[in-house]
Order: sequence, then C-alpha cells, then structure tokens
Amino acid sequence: MQSLTDTYTLKNGVEIPCIGLGTWQTPDGETAYNAVRDALSLGYRHVDTAAVYRNEASVGRAVTESGIPREEIFVTSKLWNTVRGYDETKQAFEETLERLGLDYLDLYLIHWPNPAGFRHMWKEANAETWRAMEDLYKAGRIRAIGISNFLEHHINALLETAEVVPMVNQIRLCPGDTKDDLVAYCRKHGMLLEAYSPFGTGKAFQVPEIKEIAAKYNKTVAQLLVRWSLQMGFLPLPKSTSAGRIKENADVFDFEIDKDDVVYLARMKGACGESWDPDAVTW
Repeated sequence: MQSLTDTYTLKNGVEIPCIGLGTWQTPDGETAYNAVRDALSLGYRHVDTAAVYRNEASVGRAVTESGIPREEIFVTSKLWNTVRGYDETKQAFEETLERLGLDYLDLYLIHWPNPAGFRHMWKEANAETWRAMEDLYKAGRIRAIGISNFLEHHINALLETAEVVPMVNQIRLCPGDTKDDLVAYCRKHGMLLEAYSPFGTGKAFQVPEIKEIAAKYNKTVAQLLVRWSLQMGFLPLPKSTSAGRIKENADVFDFEIDKDDVVYLARMKGACGESWDPDAVTW
C-alpha cells in the first residue's frame, strides 16, 4: 500500500480503498459533514457509517457535494440491531439509501450478530436478513455485502443457508486485541478484515510502550497504529472530526514498522482494552 487510493480487492473483484474514515460517534450535521468533506478533500475515498450512528444524511451530503465522481468513493453503512427479517431488512436498506441520498451502496453490513431483541432466534433472524441482502446484492443495489462483530459460530450458522459468503467482517482490531483464530477463519473463507477502533477507542494513546515505538519512527501513535493495521493485513477505519488529525491519520505511507515491533504490538494483551462479547451485548 503506497497511498490512500490503493485498494484491497474483495473476493467478488470489487476494490475497496485501504483506509476508511470512521464516523462512529460523529454527530450529524456540520460536524459529520465537515469531517467527510475534509477527508475527501485530503484524498480519502472510503467512508464508513451506520444507521445507528444517525449521521447518514450528513455523510451522504458531503459525498454528493464533494464534486468527486460517485464511483470513486466507497461508502459503507450497516443494518442496526432493531431490524431483522427479509422485508424489514429491505425497508431499512431503502431508508439508509434515502438518508444518504445515494442510488446504491458499496458495502452493507449486518452490524451485530446477536441483538438483544432477537437473542432467542438470532440464527433464523440473521438468515432471513442475509437472504434480503443477497437479493439486494444480486440486483446491483449493493456492490458487496458483509458482517460486523461476527464470531466463528455466528458465521458458521449464517453459512448453513447463505448463497453468498460474506466478503467482509468488520471487527475491533488493535494492539493486544488481534483475534488471531477469528482472523484466520475469516481469511480461510475469503473475507477481508476491517479494523474498527484501531486506536482501542483512544486507550492506545495512554500506553507508554506504544508512545515509545511511535517516537522510534518519528510518527504519532495514530500514524503508528494505522500503519500497523495495514501491515497486519487489516483495513483500518480511524475516526476523527479534526481536519488536521484526519490528514495525520493518512500520513502513513513513508515508513515501515519492523517485524519485531509489529509482533510486539500485536502481543500487548489488554493494552487497549477488550472487545464486547457479541452474545452478551444489551443492544
């Protein structure tokens, strides 16, 4: 990877830019609009949002008003936990597209595998939701479909009825939280791993050892960890609303982390906290 416009190729041949702008906890309105606008002006071509973020309208407006051809921008959104079922998923997708003001999505994900409201029937609920997403994909409304926060047993259950294997699994991946077995399993099935919270929801900035390694390369902690994520073969989704930080997070193509440091960061168990258990979340 040499630049923001370099891509990973999904198993269906769709290309996805190697770093995306995350928008979790980015307020709707001018904050979200300006963050996406600034990112696009700085060379980003990949934006990640979700229905539950409640900022799809501002994200979509920034994409549309950027002046950049739509086909050059990769837009992801996600189906929230309150929605499951074939018809319900199709309706939620149309509402997401309407809020975004777009004609199609590049990637659509099931946000969590086992929502609290469907815990008694999550396998069946996911199967029907996935069937709807497959049909939207086959109809050309979505260029790629995938999952988020799914563990092996959730994926195995989905594959019992799936006609299309998920192309992406978006999970929390950061130093000390690398989910090696899950990552290997996903790769075996041809899935790209997208890394949300690559800074451990900010915890990494407080870890002295990570600060020391960043200083060794004359880079910030954020730059170190975005680069580390790329060298691990992940697709990082750093989030910021500051134009300066958004630019900083992408300035990662002029150095390479030594293999020993990559391994050291990966093995920092607990340094950046742990992931939520998707079978125990209360949402």
